[in-house]
Amino acid sequence: MPRSLPVVPPATRSVVSPASERVAPRAVRLSITDRCDLACIYCRPNRHDGYLPAAHRLDADAWQTLVEALAGQGVRRVRLTGGEPLVHPQVVEIVRRVAAVPGIEDVALTTNGTSLQALAAPLRQAGLRRVNVSLDSLEPGRFFRLTRGGRLADVLDGIAAARDAGFDEVKLNTVALRGENDHELEGIVRWAWSVGATPRFLELMGVGQGARMARHAMPYAEIRARLAPLLRDEAPAADADRGPARYVAARDGAHRIGFITGASESFCAGCDRLRVTSDGQLRPCLATNESVDVRRELRHGDHASVAARLEEAWAQKPDAATWRGCGEEAASDVDMRSTGG
Repeated sequence: MPRSLPVVPPATRSVVSPASERVAPRAVRLSITDRCDLACIYCRPNRHDGYLPAAHRLDADAWQTLVEALAGQGVRRVRLTGGEPLVHPQVVEIVRRVAAVPGIEDVALTTNGTSLQALAAPLRQAGLRRVNVSLDSLEPGRFFRLTRGGRLADVLDGIAAARDAGFDEVKLNTVALRGENDHELEGIVRWAWSVGATPRFLELMGVGQGARMARHAMPYAEIRARLAPLLRDEAPAADADRGPARYVAARDGAHRIGFITGASESFCAGCDRLRVTSDGQLRPCLATNESVDVRRELRHGDHASVAARLEEAWAQKPDAATWRGCGEEAASDVDMRSTGG
Protein backbone atom coordinates (compact mmCIF):
# COMPACT_ATOMS: atom_id res chain seq x y z
CA MET A 1 0.00 0.00 0.00
CA PRO A 2 1.28 3.54 -0.70
CA ARG A 3 2.39 5.51 2.29
CA SER A 4 0.17 8.33 3.55
CA LEU A 5 0.52 11.72 1.93
CA PRO A 6 2.34 14.30 4.06
CA VAL A 7 0.22 16.98 5.66
CA VAL A 8 0.66 20.15 3.62
CA PRO A 9 -0.61 23.55 4.78
CA PRO A 10 -3.75 24.66 2.92
CA ALA A 11 -1.96 27.67 1.49
CA THR A 12 0.43 25.51 -0.53
CA ARG A 13 -1.63 22.44 -1.33
CA SER A 14 -4.42 22.25 -3.87
CA VAL A 15 -7.81 20.91 -2.90
CA VAL A 16 -8.12 17.20 -3.64
CA SER A 17 -11.28 15.24 -4.04
CA PRO A 18 -12.22 12.01 -2.29
CA ALA A 19 -11.13 8.83 -4.06
CA SER A 20 -14.76 7.96 -4.70
CA GLU A 21 -15.12 11.12 -6.83
CA ARG A 22 -12.01 10.64 -8.96
CA VAL A 23 -11.94 8.65 -12.16
CA ALA A 24 -9.23 6.04 -12.55
CA PRO A 25 -6.15 7.00 -14.60
CA ARG A 26 -6.57 5.82 -18.17
CA ALA A 27 -4.11 8.04 -20.02
CA VAL A 28 -0.56 9.23 -19.46
CA ARG A 29 1.47 11.96 -21.14
CA LEU A 30 5.18 11.21 -21.12
CA SER A 31 7.40 14.27 -21.44
CA ILE A 32 10.38 12.26 -22.68
CA THR A 33 12.61 15.35 -22.89
CA ASP A 34 12.52 18.94 -21.70
CA ARG A 35 14.61 20.02 -24.68
CA CYS A 36 13.05 21.83 -27.64
CA ASP A 37 14.45 23.33 -30.82
CA LEU A 38 11.85 26.14 -30.74
CA ALA A 39 10.83 28.65 -28.10
CA CYS A 40 7.14 29.44 -28.69
CA ILE A 41 6.14 32.66 -26.97
CA TYR A 42 3.37 31.09 -24.84
CA CYS A 43 5.54 28.17 -23.72
CA ARG A 44 9.05 29.47 -22.97
CA PRO A 45 10.29 32.82 -21.67
CA ASN A 46 13.26 32.73 -24.09
CA ARG A 47 15.70 30.37 -25.79
CA HIS A 48 18.07 30.40 -22.81
CA ASP A 49 15.87 29.11 -20.00
CA GLY A 50 18.05 26.06 -19.42
CA TYR A 51 17.58 22.29 -19.55
CA LEU A 52 17.98 19.39 -17.19
CA PRO A 53 21.36 17.63 -17.24
CA ALA A 54 21.16 14.61 -19.55
CA ALA A 55 21.94 12.28 -16.65
CA HIS A 56 18.70 13.30 -14.91
CA ARG A 57 16.43 12.27 -17.79
CA LEU A 58 14.85 8.84 -17.99
CA ASP A 59 16.17 6.47 -20.64
CA ALA A 60 14.27 3.98 -22.81
CA ASP A 61 14.54 1.24 -20.18
CA ALA A 62 13.02 3.46 -17.50
CA TRP A 63 10.19 4.59 -19.77
CA GLN A 64 9.38 0.96 -20.58
CA THR A 65 9.32 0.00 -16.90
CA LEU A 66 7.11 2.97 -16.10
CA VAL A 67 4.58 2.21 -18.84
CA GLU A 68 4.46 -1.47 -17.85
CA ALA A 69 3.59 -0.43 -14.29
CA LEU A 70 1.03 2.12 -15.49
CA ALA A 71 -0.61 -0.44 -17.78
CA GLY A 72 -0.91 -2.75 -14.80
CA GLN A 73 -2.89 -0.02 -13.05
CA GLY A 74 -5.33 0.50 -15.92
CA VAL A 75 -3.62 3.08 -18.14
CA ARG A 76 -4.48 2.35 -21.78
CA ARG A 77 -3.48 5.46 -23.73
CA VAL A 78 0.02 6.92 -23.97
CA ARG A 79 1.03 10.22 -25.55
CA LEU A 80 4.66 11.23 -25.97
CA THR A 81 5.34 14.94 -25.52
CA GLY A 82 8.25 17.19 -24.56
CA GLY A 83 9.72 19.70 -24.81
CA GLU A 84 9.96 18.41 -28.34
CA PRO A 85 9.91 14.60 -28.32
CA LEU A 86 11.50 14.27 -31.75
CA VAL A 87 14.79 15.74 -30.52
CA HIS A 88 15.16 12.72 -28.21
CA PRO A 89 17.73 10.37 -29.79
CA GLN A 90 15.76 7.29 -28.64
CA VAL A 91 12.28 8.47 -29.61
CA VAL A 92 11.66 5.69 -32.16
CA GLU A 93 12.89 3.03 -29.72
CA ILE A 94 10.72 4.46 -26.93
CA VAL A 95 7.67 4.32 -29.19
CA ARG A 96 8.50 0.73 -30.15
CA ARG A 97 8.78 -0.36 -26.52
CA VAL A 98 5.69 1.50 -25.33
CA ALA A 99 3.56 0.15 -28.20
CA ALA A 100 4.62 -3.40 -27.29
CA VAL A 101 3.52 -3.17 -23.64
CA PRO A 102 0.51 -5.46 -23.02
CA GLY A 103 -2.60 -3.44 -22.26
CA ILE A 104 -1.56 -0.29 -24.11
CA GLU A 105 -4.17 0.34 -26.76
CA ASP A 106 -3.08 3.64 -28.27
CA VAL A 107 0.25 5.44 -28.66
CA ALA A 108 0.22 9.03 -29.91
CA LEU A 109 2.71 11.90 -30.08
CA THR A 110 2.57 15.69 -30.02
CA THR A 111 5.31 17.50 -31.94
CA ASN A 112 6.26 20.88 -33.34
CA GLY A 113 6.89 19.06 -36.62
CA THR A 114 10.34 20.42 -37.43
CA SER A 115 11.90 16.92 -37.54
CA LEU A 116 8.81 14.99 -38.58
CA GLN A 117 9.67 14.65 -42.25
CA ALA A 118 12.53 12.24 -41.50
CA LEU A 119 10.89 10.46 -38.57
CA ALA A 120 7.25 10.01 -39.61
CA ALA A 121 7.74 6.67 -41.38
CA PRO A 122 10.04 5.13 -38.70
CA LEU A 123 7.64 6.20 -35.96
CA ARG A 124 4.66 4.69 -37.78
CA GLN A 125 6.56 1.44 -38.27
CA ALA A 126 7.47 1.44 -34.55
CA GLY A 127 3.79 1.48 -33.58
CA LEU A 128 2.83 5.15 -33.34
CA ARG A 129 -0.82 5.46 -34.31
CA ARG A 130 -1.64 9.16 -34.16
CA VAL A 131 0.28 12.43 -34.35
CA ASN A 132 -0.62 16.01 -33.40
CA VAL A 133 1.40 18.84 -34.94
CA SER A 134 1.54 22.39 -33.55
CA LEU A 135 0.81 24.98 -36.25
CA ASP A 136 0.10 28.52 -35.07
CA SER A 137 0.48 30.32 -38.41
CA LEU A 138 0.67 29.71 -42.14
CA GLU A 139 2.60 32.95 -42.68
CA PRO A 140 6.35 32.22 -42.60
CA GLY A 141 7.33 35.50 -40.97
CA ARG A 142 4.72 35.26 -38.23
CA PHE A 143 5.52 31.58 -37.68
CA PHE A 144 9.21 32.47 -37.29
CA ARG A 145 8.35 35.15 -34.73
CA LEU A 146 5.83 33.11 -32.69
CA THR A 147 8.22 30.16 -32.48
CA ARG A 148 11.35 32.29 -32.11
CA GLY A 149 13.17 30.80 -35.06
CA GLY A 150 11.03 28.06 -36.62
CA ARG A 151 10.90 27.48 -40.38
CA LEU A 152 7.32 26.97 -41.54
CA ALA A 153 8.44 24.97 -44.58
CA ASP A 154 10.00 22.31 -42.33
CA VAL A 155 6.73 21.84 -40.46
CA LEU A 156 4.62 21.68 -43.61
CA ASP A 157 6.99 19.06 -45.02
CA GLY A 158 6.62 17.11 -41.76
CA ILE A 159 2.83 17.21 -41.99
CA ALA A 160 2.99 15.91 -45.55
CA ALA A 161 5.29 13.08 -44.41
CA ALA A 162 2.89 12.20 -41.60
CA ARG A 163 0.01 12.03 -44.04
CA ASP A 164 2.04 9.79 -46.36
CA ALA A 165 3.14 7.53 -43.47
CA GLY A 166 -0.45 6.39 -42.94
CA PHE A 167 -1.16 7.40 -39.35
CA ASP A 168 -4.68 6.75 -38.09
CA GLU A 169 -5.04 10.50 -37.50
CA VAL A 170 -3.08 13.68 -38.13
CA LYS A 171 -4.32 16.66 -36.10
CA LEU A 172 -3.11 20.23 -36.17
CA ASN A 173 -3.07 22.19 -32.91
CA THR A 174 -3.37 25.98 -33.13
CA VAL A 175 -3.28 28.22 -30.06
CA ALA A 176 -5.64 31.08 -30.92
CA LEU A 177 -3.98 34.40 -30.08
CA ARG A 178 -5.81 37.71 -30.35
CA GLY A 179 -3.74 40.22 -32.31
CA GLU A 180 -1.37 37.53 -33.54
CA ASN A 181 -3.02 34.79 -35.60
CA ASP A 182 -6.76 35.44 -35.11
CA HIS A 183 -7.12 36.59 -38.73
CA GLU A 184 -5.72 33.24 -39.91
CA LEU A 185 -8.14 30.84 -38.21
CA GLU A 186 -10.36 30.14 -41.20
CA GLY A 187 -7.37 29.84 -43.50
CA ILE A 188 -5.73 27.30 -41.19
CA VAL A 189 -8.93 25.26 -41.16
CA ARG A 190 -9.24 25.18 -44.94
CA TRP A 191 -5.57 24.30 -45.37
CA ALA A 192 -5.79 21.50 -42.79
CA TRP A 193 -8.79 20.01 -44.53
CA SER A 194 -6.99 20.21 -47.88
CA VAL A 195 -4.16 17.99 -46.60
CA GLY A 196 -6.38 15.49 -44.80
CA ALA A 197 -5.71 16.77 -41.28
CA THR A 198 -8.14 17.75 -38.52
CA PRO A 199 -7.71 21.33 -37.25
CA ARG A 200 -8.07 22.01 -33.53
CA PHE A 201 -8.01 25.35 -31.73
CA LEU A 202 -6.75 25.71 -28.18
CA GLU A 203 -7.54 28.50 -25.79
CA LEU A 204 -4.47 30.15 -24.32
CA MET A 205 -4.33 28.70 -20.81
CA GLY A 206 -3.21 30.67 -17.79
CA VAL A 207 -0.33 28.28 -17.15
CA GLY A 208 3.35 29.18 -17.26
CA GLN A 209 4.09 31.79 -19.94
CA GLY A 210 0.44 31.74 -20.96
CA ALA A 211 -0.44 33.41 -17.67
CA ARG A 212 1.61 36.42 -18.79
CA MET A 213 -0.22 36.81 -22.11
CA ALA A 214 -3.80 37.39 -20.97
CA ARG A 215 -4.39 40.18 -23.48
CA HIS A 216 -3.94 37.69 -26.33
CA ALA A 217 -6.37 35.11 -24.93
CA MET A 218 -9.38 34.24 -27.07
CA PRO A 219 -12.22 32.29 -25.43
CA TYR A 220 -13.95 29.42 -27.17
CA ALA A 221 -17.04 31.51 -27.94
CA GLU A 222 -14.98 34.06 -29.86
CA ILE A 223 -12.97 31.43 -31.72
CA ARG A 224 -16.12 29.61 -32.75
CA ALA A 225 -17.77 32.85 -33.85
CA ARG A 226 -14.86 33.47 -36.23
CA LEU A 227 -15.42 30.00 -37.72
CA ALA A 228 -19.23 30.08 -37.74
CA PRO A 229 -19.52 30.13 -41.57
CA LEU A 230 -17.76 26.75 -41.67
CA LEU A 231 -19.63 25.00 -38.86
CA ARG A 232 -22.98 23.44 -38.26
CA ASP A 233 -25.09 25.01 -35.54
CA GLU A 234 -24.64 22.22 -33.01
CA ALA A 235 -23.06 21.62 -29.64
CA PRO A 236 -19.49 20.31 -29.63
CA ALA A 237 -19.01 16.67 -28.70
CA ALA A 238 -15.98 14.76 -27.48
CA ASP A 239 -14.62 11.56 -28.95
CA ALA A 240 -15.03 8.75 -26.44
CA ASP A 241 -11.84 7.95 -24.53
CA ARG A 242 -9.81 10.55 -26.41
CA GLY A 243 -9.09 13.42 -24.03
CA PRO A 244 -10.58 16.89 -23.59
CA ALA A 245 -11.05 18.03 -27.21
CA ARG A 246 -14.61 18.52 -28.44
CA TYR A 247 -15.56 18.61 -32.10
CA VAL A 248 -18.14 20.34 -34.27
CA ALA A 249 -19.08 19.03 -37.72
CA ALA A 250 -18.50 21.24 -40.73
CA ARG A 251 -21.31 22.43 -42.96
CA ASP A 252 -19.83 20.46 -45.85
CA GLY A 253 -20.59 17.20 -44.02
CA ALA A 254 -17.09 15.87 -44.64
CA HIS A 255 -14.93 17.58 -42.03
CA ARG A 256 -14.87 18.84 -38.47
CA ILE A 257 -13.07 21.27 -36.19
CA GLY A 258 -11.86 20.57 -32.67
CA PHE A 259 -11.75 22.88 -29.66
CA ILE A 260 -9.82 22.56 -26.41
CA THR A 261 -11.32 24.92 -23.88
CA GLY A 262 -8.97 24.71 -20.92
CA ALA A 263 -9.55 28.32 -19.87
CA SER A 264 -13.23 29.23 -20.33
CA GLU A 265 -14.78 25.80 -19.85
CA SER A 266 -12.71 23.67 -17.53
CA PHE A 267 -12.37 20.01 -18.48
CA CYS A 268 -11.00 19.05 -15.07
CA ALA A 269 -14.08 17.02 -14.16
CA GLY A 270 -13.62 13.51 -15.45
CA CYS A 271 -9.93 14.04 -16.20
CA ASP A 272 -8.23 10.63 -16.47
CA ARG A 273 -4.73 11.87 -17.33
CA LEU A 274 -1.44 11.69 -15.52
CA ARG A 275 1.74 13.46 -16.64
CA VAL A 276 5.31 12.33 -16.21
CA THR A 277 8.23 14.72 -16.61
CA SER A 278 11.49 13.72 -18.27
CA ASP A 279 13.16 13.33 -14.87
CA GLY A 280 10.53 10.95 -13.51
CA GLN A 281 8.08 13.20 -11.66
CA LEU A 282 4.47 11.96 -11.68
CA ARG A 283 2.17 14.98 -11.99
CA PRO A 284 -1.60 14.58 -11.61
CA CYS A 285 -2.41 18.02 -13.06
CA LEU A 286 -1.01 20.33 -15.73
CA ALA A 287 -1.57 23.45 -13.66
CA THR A 288 0.38 22.53 -10.54
CA ASN A 289 3.95 21.64 -9.69
CA GLU A 290 2.82 19.03 -7.17
CA SER A 291 4.45 15.73 -8.06
CA VAL A 292 5.70 12.38 -6.83
CA ASP A 293 9.27 11.35 -7.67
CA VAL A 294 9.44 7.81 -9.07
CA ARG A 295 13.07 7.69 -10.23
CA ARG A 296 14.33 5.42 -7.45
CA GLU A 297 11.61 2.84 -8.11
CA LEU A 298 12.33 2.91 -11.83
CA ARG A 299 16.04 2.35 -11.28
CA HIS A 300 15.17 -0.86 -9.44
CA GLY A 301 12.58 -1.92 -12.04
CA ASP A 302 10.08 -2.47 -9.24
CA HIS A 303 6.59 -2.47 -10.79
CA ALA A 304 4.81 -2.81 -7.45
CA SER A 305 6.60 0.20 -5.96
CA VAL A 306 5.97 2.25 -9.11
CA ALA A 307 2.27 1.37 -8.88
CA ALA A 308 2.22 2.50 -5.24
CA ARG A 309 3.75 5.83 -6.20
CA LEU A 310 1.16 6.16 -8.95
CA GLU A 311 -1.61 5.82 -6.38
CA GLU A 312 0.11 8.44 -4.25
CA ALA A 313 0.30 10.86 -7.16
CA TRP A 314 -3.28 10.20 -8.23
CA ALA A 315 -4.47 11.00 -4.71
CA GLN A 316 -3.21 14.56 -5.33
CA LYS A 317 -5.61 15.03 -8.23
CA PRO A 318 -7.29 18.43 -7.69
CA ASP A 319 -10.97 18.73 -6.95
CA ALA A 320 -12.48 20.08 -10.16
CA ALA A 321 -15.55 21.38 -8.34
CA THR A 322 -13.69 23.88 -6.16
CA TRP A 323 -10.25 24.30 -7.73
CA ARG A 324 -9.62 25.36 -11.31
CA GLY A 325 -5.88 25.16 -11.61
CA CYS A 326 -5.60 27.20 -14.79
CA GLY A 327 -7.05 30.18 -12.95
CA GLU A 328 -4.79 29.87 -9.91
CA GLU A 329 -1.84 32.20 -9.37
CA ALA A 330 0.42 29.21 -8.72
CA ALA A 331 -0.18 27.96 -12.27
CA SER A 332 2.00 30.78 -13.59
CA ASP A 333 5.01 29.03 -12.03
CA VAL A 334 4.51 25.81 -14.01
CA ASP A 335 7.05 25.13 -16.74
CA MET A 336 4.91 23.99 -19.67
CA ARG A 337 7.96 22.90 -21.65
CA SER A 338 9.05 20.34 -19.08
CA THR A 339 5.53 19.28 -18.07
CA GLY A 340 4.34 18.46 -21.57
CA GLY A 341 1.18 20.55 -21.81
